[in-house]
Amino acid sequence: LDQNPFMHLSSIQSFFEPRFTIGFHNILWKGVPQVNCTLTTVQFSISIFPPRILQHFNTTMEDYTVIFTSGSTAALKLVAETFPWIQEGLKSPASRFCYLTDSHTSVVGMRGITAAMNVIFVPIKPKDMLLSEKNRATAEAQNCTTPHLFCFPAQSNFSGTKYPLLWIEEIQSGKCCPIQAPGKWFVLLDAASYVSTSSLDLGVHQADFVPISFYKIFVFPTGLGALLVRNQVAHFLRKTYFGGGTAAAYLGGEDFYSPRQSLAERFEDGTVAFLDIIALKHGFDALEKLTGGMENIKHHTFALAHYTYTVLSTLKYANGAPVVCIYSDTDFSSPDIQGPIINFNVLDKNGDIIGYSQVDKMASLFNIHIRTGCFCNTGACQQHLGISNEDIKKNLQAGHVCGDDVDLIDGCPTGSVRISFGYMSAFEDAQAFLKFIIATSLPVGDQTDFLSQTTPRETITESTGSPRENICTSNNVANKLPWKTINSDTELWNNSCMAGKTMNFQPPVTESEGNSITPSIATGPRSGRKPITVTNIYLYPIKSCSAFEVTEWPVGSQGLLYDRNWMIVNQNGVCITQKQEPTLCLIQPLIDREQNIMIIKAEGVEPISVPLEETSERENPVCQSKVCAHRVQTYDCGERIAGWLSEFLHRQCRLIRQSSDFKINANKNNEKDQTPATATSLSLVNEAQYLLINRESISYFSKQIATRSGEPLLMQELIERFRANIVISAAEPYEEETWMEISIGALHFQIVGQCHRCQIICIDQKTGQRNNEILQSLSSNRDRKVSVKYTCQMNCCLDSWYLPLGYPFCSGKEECGKSLSVGSAL
Repeated sequence: LDQNPFMHLSSIQSFFEPRFTIGFHNILWKGVPQVNCTLTTVQFSISIFPPRILQHFNTTMEDYTVIFTSGSTAALKLVAETFPWIQEGLKSPASRFCYLTDSHTSVVGMRGITAAMNVIFVPIKPKDMLLSEKNRATAEAQNCTTPHLFCFPAQSNFSGTKYPLLWIEEIQSGKCCPIQAPGKWFVLLDAASYVSTSSLDLGVHQADFVPISFYKIFVFPTGLGALLVRNQVAHFLRKTYFGGGTAAAYLGGEDFYSPRQSLAERFEDGTVAFLDIIALKHGFDALEKLTGGMENIKHHTFALAHYTYTVLSTLKYANGAPVVCIYSDTDFSSPDIQGPIINFNVLDKNGDIIGYSQVDKMASLFNIHIRTGCFCNTGACQQHLGISNEDIKKNLQAGHVCGDDVDLIDGCPTGSVRISFGYMSAFEDAQAFLKFIIATSLPVGDQTDFLSQTTPRETITESTGSPRENICTSNNVANKLPWKTINSDTELWNNSCMAGKTMNFQPPVTESEGNSITPSIATGPRSGRKPITVTNIYLYPIKSCSAFEVTEWPVGSQGLLYDRNWMIVNQNGVCITQKQEPTLCLIQPLIDREQNIMIIKAEGVEPISVPLEETSERENPVCQSKVCAHRVQTYDCGERIAGWLSEFLHRQCRLIRQSSDFKINANKNNEKDQTPATATSLSLVNEAQYLLINRESISYFSKQIATRSGEPLLMQELIERFRANIVISAAEPYEEETWMEISIGALHFQIVGQCHRCQIICIDQKTGQRNNEILQSLSSNRDRKVSVKYTCQMNCCLDSWYLPLGYPFCSGKEECGKSLSVGSAL
């Protein structure tokens, strides 16, 4: 590895995980035959690990104490709760809690505790901190004993920027202060992201508090972290709560408590995760054996990031527009100022941002895992994407929350895409990612061999020059590191939207139609245009299984009768869809209302049936299941059908049905005008009671696929992939996107928005085979939106109304009996 950092690192995972697990069990359960695994043995085993952990950070037990926690977040919370804050009004001056705005949520969340203690928090922008030499503490201020705390990340988890570790000593000594405040400054270094790929020398950079996560270093074990506390400041911490194992002695009848002598024992409430702690040995052993140490890891991961950054910087469309916009504070010239993290958004050929949710769905088709959103770092997200405080609040009111797939609001991005490299990453991983970006962004004719034009594998580690100047970056990247020369850019934090263009896909419309739609009833004939009719009706009795086509069907309060009333779940009660099991499309449910049964067929097995109606004396057990993000109450359909499905799918699974006395309510905002839609009751669907698709839209889309890939698909095959309930034939492609309401006979429907399509449309519903080109074409042409979802506004009896095949749509917008009219209800 010293000679070639790309020496078969792809084999690390196959070696690491089994070895980790085997060693873990050998120590705990097999052990040495002559020695019993007693409490004393476990305590001794745990006691040997703090020195090994500190050795990894080039320090010893004389300087630092290791306090095991459930993760870096728990370590940060512990500091906030025990730091010796001086409240406002009790003594002058009071304490200050300062943190860099480019910090993880867990750091910013410490202010909740400090605010409750009446301690003022002060967010510090990176550019202000870099120019804070003027905030040198006076001799009088240094004589003050008021404690202040400044927190900053060693490496930004958003962009990979590495902040100067020299800040630690400068702040502690008073040479550089975040703000002018008399007192003594302590430093918390958030090292969770940094130590996963870089060596932290606490012998040189002696931060007072260092939270770490072993999960981020080794991938396993999860739920284990530590707080490294400098012994010189340990006596300042004030702990009020004492849990099991932390007391040397206490009385239950009076206020008497004596803590244990050891700092770690005083702060580790309850039983520590000793099983995971013992497993750390194998993590450190594997790390050293496979890589040779953190310096090798740093250079290896940076080489991969630099190579990927360089190639991404060169990618252009035929018109010269960049393919990506990279958000970075550095030019990736040195591993000392940049970690192996690349944050970006993908652009289309017009410079509009393609939402991160769409990129994520496309990446999954290539077996690539990426992170999207703001990565629990809203401050950095605002800085690089130009999102104002008001924008954050408005986005929340519009329904966007952290972790959802709402990637664009009013054309502005709510987050971005992040890739990061670890010591298990290989050169082939970087190339696979780049090939994915090229394949999904550029048409076949424009896919120049960018990979061969850039730095070859053999010389990648020697390349430290800046990438080509044609890169598209966020506004603040013009001011590159080194740190001392960074300039201030006050406008960056006040921008309400990115300065560049943002995504704005529009359906093809005529000049007379325009781009805006109002909910008012329009008038005027549709002279010369062919009538709009319902051409197909499909229901999907078992969620994610094959469609059942009908010519006339009853409509109930939850949509088409029996539509998505059943679903197949795994042994944990979680819904299985075609995303995980494409062969579900080969299971064909047929509804026989005369015999009151559902017949289920599949090739190679005998048909089986289940009853349609629930019996009053139900023998099958009621259970809680999960579909998408919803918990639903269901009942099991029995062992017979469970065995049939398990045999066909070659995995343990069961058929369950939504309980009739349990409803999923849909009460979402209308995407078009953001007015609350009427609350409706849903079956086991994701968002709406019905999905509608237009044959003309599919025909238009089919031509786009043929243009892009040269392989046209049959109209019927495409319609089946979109799994609509109602198929119509309209006059123009995508005209359904302009509708607000529709009527079919006496049924009235309200449009609630376009359907955000997922990977299922890539699956051939006849064979179960995948074709990634479908979603790629949809992404490049229609921003993943073709079909429309809508909910029924009426509460009708189950068999009151029938949805008939062939209902005519009137040729004008006037009311004309049993017809579908855009913008009006009949």
